[in-house]
Amino acid sequence: MFQKANVFFLICETSLHAGSGADLGIVDLPIQRERHTGYPKIEGSGLKGSIREAFESALIKDKSATGDEKNIYRPPECLIKRYGKEWENLWGEWKGNLLKYHQAINLSFGPEDGKLHAGALGFTDARILLFPVKSMKGVFAWVTCPKALEQFRQDLSLAGISIPVLPGEKTRTSASSLVIRDDKIVLEEYTIEAEKSDKCTNLAKWLGDSLFPVPKGEEQDTLSYWRDKMKKDVIVLSDDEFRDFVEMSTEVITRTKIDNQTGTVQGGALFSEEYLPTETVLYSLVLTTPVFAEDKGVFAAQGEQKEEDRVMEFFRLGLPEVIQVGANATIGKGLTRTVFMKG
Repeated sequence: MFQKANVFFLICETSLHAGSGADLGIVDLPIQRERHTGYPKIEGSGLKGSIREAFESALIKDKSATGDEKNIYRPPECLIKRYGKEWENLWGEWKGNLLKYHQAINLSFGPEDGKLHAGALGFTDARILLFPVKSMKGVFAWVTCPKALEQFRQDLSLAGISIPVLPGEKTRTSASSLVIRDDKIVLEEYTIEAEKSDKCTNLAKWLGDSLFPVPKGEEQDTLSYWRDKMKKDVIVLSDDEFRDFVEMSTEVITRTKIDNQTGTVQGGALFSEEYLPTETVLYSLVLTTPVFAEDKGVFAAQGEQKEEDRVMEFFRLGLPEVIQVGANATIGKGLTRTVFMKG
């Protein structure tokens, strides 16, 4: 049974295709969706595999003074910059030993052969929280709904995290830049009437600060634009309206294959793919247990810090700021920014 839970966000930097296989509908390769709601999601198994790959490829090999490669790795500068002394302390404890790092990966994610023991890390399906929709004014809005927000609140409660009081449907922030006139907002070709709400304003501020925190140790606040926009341009729609947008306003791209000999489209190679658009915000719960292996290795309890606490700390400190999720990595799809919310 999982003993500890935390939440991390996934913000699409490029469009993302977490596929569900071939389909006989309009789109040949649709994205994964919840069966009962039709809301987009990313399966926990696929998410876990993407994160494991990111962990395995994150480290940089060090060299000795003579230039010879040694069995010692160091974390990339982005992680040290992100967490500072915390990473240095963990790395100093392990003395940069590659074997200890791979032992940590196998104990937390599970061994590759899957025969010895289960991993101490678990992931829920990544659920959608905010979906970007084109707006006549203000470029685009982030839309959500009471169903998505209530599920988010329940999931956060498992991690001991509380959020502001949830707003009702058809509400917007007091400083919204999307309003045409008289509380009317045009999303795609639809006119939505959304009244000002202090609850929506407070929630949008909380989300802006949580998703785009002020960077530590940087002279320039590179996330200020996105933080300020989120504080203004979040809209809570009805559940039915939100479902319609997440089903009908995803990106559908038609792809072809060019015949190298003729320079024209190869016969039978025309297909369409569905993508979550850039700026989509999802979240997942990361769950930890005590290590299942008899040899607890680097995760052996120390003082008041239990095994599951050390596994969670390893995940938090090792999670790269940007990972690749889903298909089509070679054409720049699925680049996703991660934000860990410490409960």
